Amino acid sequence: MKGTIVIIPAFNEEARIAAVISAVRAAGPERIIVVDDGSTDETAARVRHQVAATACPLDLIGHESNRGKGAALASGIAHALAAGARRIVTLDADGQHEGADLPRLERISIKDPGAVVVAARIKDRDRAPALRRFANKLADFWISWACGQRIEDTQSGFRLYPADLLSSLDLALAGRGFAFETGLLIAAVGAGAGVRSIAIATRYDPQGRGSHYRPWLDTWSIVRLVGGELLRRRMYLRGLFGSLRGEAEPDGGTRPPLRHSD
Repeated sequence: MKGTIVIIPAFNEEARIAAVISAVRAAGPERIIVVDDGSTDETAARVRHQVAATACPLDLIGHESNRGKGAALASGIAHALAAGARRIVTLDADGQHEGADLPRLERISIKDPGAVVVAARIKDRDRAPALRRFANKLADFWISWACGQRIEDTQSGFRLYPADLLSSLDLALAGRGFAFETGLLIAAVGAGAGVRSIAIATRYDPQGRGSHYRPWLDTWSIVRLVGGELLRRRMYLRGLFGSLRGEAEPDGGTRPPLRHSD
């Protein structure tokens, strides 16, 4: 769709990056940006090969060293804004997201153009390892509290952001790795954005490479970030109550009360 730019942060994803790009390309975005975050394998070469294989503009940004997911996303966001994006979609490079779901996020954004749209891995959640499910539920509780509304799958890297919203936010959290997306979500809500969600399938390949997400360390960094925000706001009890009374969307996602349905 015109105006939609997809950012794919990638670190050592030579086995999957070509297939991910192909699936995203088939969904029809205006442009794809891959940020190679200091990979030591053939990720960048696989992306360069895809540049010639697609009519959709495909940009490759390279970091000389691994700077973390937050820095990769920040580089991609800056590039997308400079390219004139209206909607910016982030999507992980490990194959856990279906490019075919991209139009569903866009349809929600058209109805609610000021909202962040999260593709929540609600379906078949038992496919994910138990430790990952526990870590995600813990993060969901704290982040929903800080946002004042229940948000399903706050750790999903498949999201759509209004470009105008991102251009108004301070991206200084980029150095915080996986916590960057948490800070971005809290900042978006603080700027007045709503959060909508769609339900997507949980895709986990036990034979694939291990996740770069470290359940204990990265979840702890997220909890510290959110805890600091709650302390700053004197524990924000109104936000806790709001997070506990979120309403279910018809397709399995969530929304804050009184928001229009899909």
